[in-house]
Amino acid sequence: MSDPSPSLHLRQRLRRGRDRLATALITAGGIGVVAALLAIGVFLVVEVLPLFWPAPADTGADVSWQALWLPQSYEGYDAPQHRWQPTVTSAEERPQYGMTPLVWGTLKAAAWALVIAVPLALGAAIHSALFMSRRLRSRIKPTLELMEALPGVVIGFIAGLVLAPWVERHLAGALAMVVLLPPGVLIAGWGWTRLPAPLRRGLPLGWAGLWLIPWLLVLVTAALALAPWLEAGWFGGDLRGWLETRLGLEYASRNAVIVGLAMGFAVMPSIYALAEDALSGVPASLAEGAQALGATRWQTLWQVMLPAASPGVFSAVMIGAGRAVGETMIVLMASGNAALMTLSPFDGMRSMAASIAIELPEAALGGTHYRLLLLAALALFVFTFLVNTLAEVVRVRLRRRYRRLGGAP
Repeated sequence: MSDPSPSLHLRQRLRRGRDRLATALITAGGIGVVAALLAIGVFLVVEVLPLFWPAPADTGADVSWQALWLPQSYEGYDAPQHRWQPTVTSAEERPQYGMTPLVWGTLKAAAWALVIAVPLALGAAIHSALFMSRRLRSRIKPTLELMEALPGVVIGFIAGLVLAPWVERHLAGALAMVVLLPPGVLIAGWGWTRLPAPLRRGLPLGWAGLWLIPWLLVLVTAALALAPWLEAGWFGGDLRGWLETRLGLEYASRNAVIVGLAMGFAVMPSIYALAEDALSGVPASLAEGAQALGATRWQTLWQVMLPAASPGVFSAVMIGAGRAVGETMIVLMASGNAALMTLSPFDGMRSMAASIAIELPEAALGGTHYRLLLLAALALFVFTFLVNTLAEVVRVRLRRRYRRLGGAP
């Protein structure tokens, strides 16, 4: 009878060899990612530094921190202005390198995206994690998470060529939907609490994501039907003209609201997925203990569940903000790309990422314009790095909190 020990020993050696190879590949991949990040940062810093040397790359270009971030005096303007106009059409004109409008446009687009995405994403995360039935949650959650894979260029295309013209044609209808939908949903929730017990059992709270859809369609239809009377009665039959004459707000077809809707749609899945995981990971014993002590569902949510999951929710919002700031194609296709500094939600803007995508191919290699675009890239790189680092630190804090509470993250 043959001794099986040599073949067993060989299989063990092969297994250990495969484990070591896998470990080496994973380690090399991690080191490669860190090295790539460091290389990108070093490259950007090296390319940007010559901007502030005594002899700039472009002749006649005065680049300083004051010129980049403070308003400057330009011919034809009474007051100092923030202006970004790096290309000129004649030798008499000077390039205008104020980067403040680009930073403003970036933050304005991200702010509107978060204003739209955060309430919807957190509301969906709270409902699916705490109230939705398991059967419906197992189908809804993967669907919402798959939305994150939608390319930004597709969302930007739809926003710029479909959504923006529709809102411009039906401005009063869009306003009516904004006015009617939030109170309509609250009325639906109040009406559900007033239903008889048999009807409430037929419309369980865990399936509200489905039985609310017909009601939302009714609200949208009512808003569009009432829009002409609303516009005629309150705005003299011309809402766009009323905004311009009464409030001094000019309506651009591609504006901050359109960008916010499109970018909010793109950012919402990532915020939802992370916030939902954080809420689902809170130990169920906390909610059960609160309800056993007499707390309502609302009190349990606000005073127990959300505080316990707050680090994860904060991390989700921060990661969403990082993506919103770095988004390129949606802002490029839906914002109008006008370097304006206004608070109006109906004006366009120009973000740093969009400027890099548009202007970098035409910028002279090594010139002032080229290096300023890389300065914008460096600012985006640093912001994204800091946001992701902060989100990771908060996530680690969340895991420690769960461990102390005796639950699983």
